[in-house]
Amino acid sequence: MEFDTDAIKAREAAVAKETDAEILERLGERFQILTEMTKAVKAGDVRAMIVSGPPGVGKSFGVEAVLSKHDVFANVANDSKLKKYEVVKGAMSALGLYAKLFAYKDSKSILVFDDCDSVLLDDLSLNILKAALDTSAKRFISWNSDSRLLRQEGIPDRFEFKGSAIFITNVNFDNVRSKKIRDHLAALESRCHYLDLTMHTTREKMLRIRQIVRDGMLNSYEFEAGVSEEIVDFMFANLARLRELSLRTVQKIADLRKSFPTTWTAMAKTTCMRRAV
Repeated sequence: MEFDTDAIKAREAAVAKETDAEILERLGERFQILTEMTKAVKAGDVRAMIVSGPPGVGKSFGVEAVLSKHDVFANVANDSKLKKYEVVKGAMSALGLYAKLFAYKDSKSILVFDDCDSVLLDDLSLNILKAALDTSAKRFISWNSDSRLLRQEGIPDRFEFKGSAIFITNVNFDNVRSKKIRDHLAALESRCHYLDLTMHTTREKMLRIRQIVRDGMLNSYEFEAGVSEEIVDFMFANLARLRELSLRTVQKIADLRKSFPTTWTAMAKTTCMRRAV
């Protein structure tokens, strides 16, 4: 996938003019909007939402924290048929998408596509999604080819979809250069609320990570005072060599700090960082 390097450079220049406090305030507002919009999807007031942001900064966690309350009764009853939402990860065929939409066709049911970009970029899948998320009062989806799988599962070749969808992606729609892909994304974006978490530079990601840690991300480790900040400071000091700048890396280093309190920095440099040139 090609990206618009001019747009990326312009974004980096704009961020350079902001103070740390301004960036944190902006990111905090964006994640609060994510929470409120997810609640609206859960209530059935919003049909679809696209959430764009870099990997490992809490996009999925924020969405699932809200939606997980859906499944309290289903878990108690131990009945998967009562579940109101599902998170779909990885690749999915158009036929698989059609079947999954049928399973979650009812009002207030929600499908979350997490880093499932193949669904967004396939012509047939996109046409199915456009029908599912159309703005008309009734949304009918059709499968006009014979399918043994659909017959076996008792899935009709046409049904009304009343559910909602959330797309969580690492792709920044505004930076895509390919016209064909832009056209695909524009068709979907026209049917969805699009929330860009505006976190595209290393500085923004690091500030967000520091914010989440300060908010108690590592409380379960029961570290003594100052250790959580020490872990973040260590990441800051070694940004250029980190294999991944994400909340997952924070957890990995916290695990090392817990297990190896005297040698954790050496362990982290070996397992979480690239070798120095």
